[in-house]
Amino acid sequence: MDMAAFRDEAQRLVTSRALGYDQQLRRLAALAANALPYPTLSPLCAEALDARVICDMYEGNRPFTPRYVLPDYAKALRQGVAHLELEPPTTLDDALAFLLILYAHVPSVTTYPVYLGDLDALLEPFVPAGLPDAELDATLRRFWIQLDRILPDAFVHANVGPADGRVVRAIWRVERSLRQVVPNLTLKVSPETPDDLIEDAVRTVFETGKPHFVNHPMMVADHGDEYGVVSCYNSLKVRGGAHSLVRLNLRAAVERHLGGLAEFCDEALPHWVELTAELGEARIRSLVEDQGFFDSHFLATEGLVDLDRFSLMFGIFGLAECVNALMAREGRPEARYGHDEAANAAAWTITRRVAELVAARPLPYCEGGGGFAYLHSQSGIDLDLDTTAGTRLPIGDEPGLREHIAACAPHHALFAAGISDIVHVDETVRANPRAMVDVIRGALAVGMRDFTFNLDSNEFIRITGYLVRKSDLVGIEEHGARHASDYLAATAEVNHTVTTRAVKRVLATELSPRA
Repeated sequence: MDMAAFRDEAQRLVTSRALGYDQQLRRLAALAANALPYPTLSPLCAEALDARVICDMYEGNRPFTPRYVLPDYAKALRQGVAHLELEPPTTLDDALAFLLILYAHVPSVTTYPVYLGDLDALLEPFVPAGLPDAELDATLRRFWIQLDRILPDAFVHANVGPADGRVVRAIWRVERSLRQVVPNLTLKVSPETPDDLIEDAVRTVFETGKPHFVNHPMMVADHGDEYGVVSCYNSLKVRGGAHSLVRLNLRAAVERHLGGLAEFCDEALPHWVELTAELGEARIRSLVEDQGFFDSHFLATEGLVDLDRFSLMFGIFGLAECVNALMAREGRPEARYGHDEAANAAAWTITRRVAELVAARPLPYCEGGGGFAYLHSQSGIDLDLDTTAGTRLPIGDEPGLREHIAACAPHHALFAAGISDIVHVDETVRANPRAMVDVIRGALAVGMRDFTFNLDSNEFIRITGYLVRKSDLVGIEEHGARHASDYLAATAEVNHTVTTRAVKRVLATELSPRA
């Protein structure tokens, strides 16, 4: 960007009537970061980035903070934070104030914290046994309102579960009463999680579109007990995080390849995976070695994050278009991902091959992933045109619920850094929330890492994994929005028409009826 273009864009930002002061400030900072020279890339890598076959998520030319940071809030509550002159809290009110102050200083790619911790586990020790539920709800309600007003971005995310407790039950009650966007939520689900806790969460989804439901045993197997689900549905180690997110556009890759499935896996994928990894490595070295985040930030110097628990997120998207194109080349143009066994098998072949290649490509400062990147099914951005997010099925072309789960579930085990499929269900399920409990249990049992559903009639819309309210998108170009994420959502709705997802009825059908 030349100086004239830089000034024009800065002028546009500072004179915008649709951006609030904080939004202007953040966008001006991003503009300045993009004026810096890019880390050195090979000509092939730079060409692939310019063509957007590989992508840096437009995170800025010189990352000066990791994309996702997951502080160890439990440790902070135990030891205090010297940099902020915070002593360990002893009461619930003190703990909530402590966390609010700390959240204000946790960086991420959005400039807001993407992880608020396992809030029920963090807060339960501070709840007096004799505190009435009404008082607990009132206290958490004030805290919840503060989160939404101080951190107005739908990528702000909190976790609860897998155990039951007073705090998680209060969170569901507060969520249903407030019906606000922030924070996004994930319920960790294990075989021991009570069905009635999941049902309580399902009833909360009916009102607010939250929470996600995540496969706790699968997450523990990949990350250990200390993990968090952040932002949309990204899973990483607590006290760690992700340096950056780079991604490979499988649709664009297959368009530059002339052969069929076998040749694509043997010849094209190794080339594009290596270029994507090179891009990620350049960004990691810039952050760690040049910008020195881990040498100076108080989260690192006080042991609340540890470089050895970070890695790179290696994302893929456009699997559906890639598979369908390859099926057509192999003489099966009618075979579509999600609707045909051969196409589904081809999709699995591709993701398994990518996983093998990523697991064989060492990267610096990625000890969190054992010295390698985490594979991620990247859920798309507002600028992705005619390209399906991650490993999902194209919006509006999804099959029935059972077929949808069967097509997507096999991929989930490969994606330690997160994968999600969003299901819209018919309003009639309100009359039988326990049916959704059975669906969630079944989906996780057959291998889904994350199960996300919403009612087709809900005021809340899931975009890529974050939430917005339909009413907040009305007139956004004229009067702006309080939530920074609403601007992304408005473009995503135009480009991807996320409200047209196929609607499922939740019902029982005998698959093998007896005479």
